[in-house]
Amino acid sequence: MKKIFNNKYIQIILILLIGGSLGWLIKPSSSEHIAHETAAADNQTWTCSMHPQIRQSEAGKCPLCGMDLIPVSDESSDSNPFEIKMSPTAMQLASVTTSVITKQKPVKELRLNGKVKADERKTFSQSSHIPGRVERLMVNFTGETVQRGQVLAYIYSPDLVVAQEELFEAAKMKEIQPALFQAAKEKLKNWKLTENQIQQIIKKGTIQEQFPILADVSGVVMSKNVNLGDYIKKGESIYKIANLNTVWILFDLYESDISWVKIGDEVEFEIQSYQSEIFKGRISFIDPVINPKTRVASARVEINNSNMRLKPDMFVQGLIKSSIQNQTEALIIPKSSVMWTGERSVVYIKNTNSQGVAFEMREVKLGAALGDSYQILGGLEEGEEIATNGTFSIDAAAQLAGKPSMMSPEGGKKMTGHNHGGKTTTQEVNETAQKKESSSTPDIKQNLKPLLESYLKLKDFLVKDDFKEVLSNSKKMSSILKNINMGDFKGDTHKLWMKHSSILEKELKKVNNSKDIGEIRGHFKPISEQMIALFKAFGKIDATLFIAHCPMADNNKGADWLSKEKEIKNPYFGAQMLTCGSVTTTID
Repeated sequence: MKKIFNNKYIQIILILLIGGSLGWLIKPSSSEHIAHETAAADNQTWTCSMHPQIRQSEAGKCPLCGMDLIPVSDESSDSNPFEIKMSPTAMQLASVTTSVITKQKPVKELRLNGKVKADERKTFSQSSHIPGRVERLMVNFTGETVQRGQVLAYIYSPDLVVAQEELFEAAKMKEIQPALFQAAKEKLKNWKLTENQIQQIIKKGTIQEQFPILADVSGVVMSKNVNLGDYIKKGESIYKIANLNTVWILFDLYESDISWVKIGDEVEFEIQSYQSEIFKGRISFIDPVINPKTRVASARVEINNSNMRLKPDMFVQGLIKSSIQNQTEALIIPKSSVMWTGERSVVYIKNTNSQGVAFEMREVKLGAALGDSYQILGGLEEGEEIATNGTFSIDAAAQLAGKPSMMSPEGGKKMTGHNHGGKTTTQEVNETAQKKESSSTPDIKQNLKPLLESYLKLKDFLVKDDFKEVLSNSKKMSSILKNINMGDFKGDTHKLWMKHSSILEKELKKVNNSKDIGEIRGHFKPISEQMIALFKAFGKIDATLFIAHCPMADNNKGADWLSKEKEIKNPYFGAQMLTCGSVTTTID
């Protein structure tokens, strides 16, 4: 028994000795392990998410913007260098939606501004047929309703006094000189006295010093042109009277939209006083001449107004849906799916395979703008699926990953985002893309306030065509932009600020080197685009901001601008077309 125990004990000792020896032979020494980790750390490159040209061998701050440097991640696992992958969760968080392209009947939606006007065919000038002095006015204010035959005023006329005396003398000799009597009566009839009035004068046998002016038509007094005691001439207008049972809606039709509108087109329109009600009418006339000041033609709609609900000069907003001639079906995509750089238009195509969902940028050729959509002339095929919302989130992820994007169609150096918990750049951008581009604080808004005020002054001097002041204020705006503290912008707001401020800085430099105000107006469009993007993200500062649009600017491509006033004062044309444009959006 004792011998068996000793043998087992010896066997256990031998097994332990053999296992330890093998472990020592297989496992590298601790010094080798430390050397391996050190070598990996030495090979780590650190960069800035907003300035990918910065490359450092150790962590620290970006020398350009002060943001924390982050490690460059490796995305060599991507099978297609032109695609940006997104997980279903990332798509949901970034509000990315897609739709399949189909052929539809191309219908262009035109939004028109207009006013209610009196029917010119039913507008009359009520004149005095008697020269003299206004002794009494029976209608004393505009807006009063009058009926045909109603007494409007009484006139004292010396000429009529003399004519009555001649009538009395001729009446005494009417048996001997009937022609003379008839001539005396005709003289009074020329002053619009009726046969009954003349007989009353003869019957009374006394001279009537004041004669009534009777309304020739029924309607509403639009203007009163005389006052009590005024001397008036024969035929002089004393009232303007309009019959408002029928009114005109005159819509402003810009040159670029004239080809889309024809007589007979149906128009749906709203009036601010009756916002819950949709009115309908058809175009009955289009001006053959363009107004040289406003650069618009008028499209007329005739409306029955027997209930007098529509008042002259009410504002109207109309909508026309016009089909493209000679086209039955075409590829139509939403405007929200298109990103436009000024030279290129791109969309993101959704590709699904065994590895998941990915998006690839593709350049497209746009046709006519159809309200909230575009006609596609090339670059897409029916049945392909594209991103219709969240395209900027996809593009931002592509830029950060160094993939082809809107601004870098050939791709570029990889731009990495913040690395939290070892996530790759694309993953991090995808999962935070839903965040609002700004979580603005009062400090940020106070920083932006001088920039906004300077921009508004620049806009006002363009309205006034003042080249000297425009140039001076552009330099001030450049100075304000450079002095804004970037340290107040954190996280996503920092990325937003760096993106738009860099373009602002470049365009302001171009303005400062401009030779005339026309050249400056060409640079004012991208300046306005960046300011609009900033304040759409950060919101208003003190008061509501209005985004106005001029369809004639930039060679009929259209351009926007910011304003604190709703009244249109066009900075792209100044006095040449001061009121061209309309407010499209408000920033509250």
